[in-house]
Amino acid sequence: MGKNDANPPMPEFRDDYVLQEVDAAWLAKAVKPKQFIHIDQSECIMCEGCVDICPWKCIHMVTPEAITEAEGTERPGVDPSDHVVFLIDDDVCTRCALCVDRCPTGVIIMGKVSDPDPGGD
Repeated sequence: MGKNDANPPMPEFRDDYVLQEVDAAWLAKAVKPKQFIHIDQSECIMCEGCVDICPWKCIHMVTPEAITEAEGTERPGVDPSDHVVFLIDDDVCTRCALCVDRCPTGVIIMGKVSDPDPGGD
């Protein structure tokens, strides 16, 4: 019988992403659900439950350095304690909401894509 390592090595983070902001008009016309998944990283406890439960493996934890050179995107505030960024591959995600149900802190939400409020509210 083999031995198990009590402290396995950290997983290798992927760095081959092309990160871009999704245009709401394009997403509304696309043949896919008109919903989005959002992860509020400020309250995330990094349990990786969302990554584990995703049947399509479309939620990824990557190092912030992997997206530092991304164009056309804004990070919603830089927190020096953030050692990971969550990315969701919208081309693969079916919006099954298993990650939403699995999240113990409730920081993953599913919302509808709509036009911005003209009043800015």
